[in-house]
Amino acid sequence: MKVAITRIGNSRGIRIPKPILEQAHIKDEVDLTVEGGRIVLRSVMSPRHGWSERFQKMNERGDDLLLEPDSHQSKWEKEEWEW
Repeated sequence: MKVAITRIGNSRGIRIPKPILEQAHIKDEVDLTVEGGRIVLRSVMSPRHGWSERFQKMNERGDDLLLEPDSHQSKWEKEEWEW
């Protein structure tokens, strides 16, 4: 798709059609880079996007157990602390 480059003060900009923004899951911000002479826009997602669902699936599979025992607890924490 060809789009016109528009002047915005000393900068330039383009208008991106809504269906393209929706397909790329772009809302308010993008990550803008230049790769191999091309301008690349990437959707900016929260670093923890989807974690809740993934942790729920881990719990359902019983895959949310500690791999190592908690060796950093003091004697007081093990014997007297109430959770």
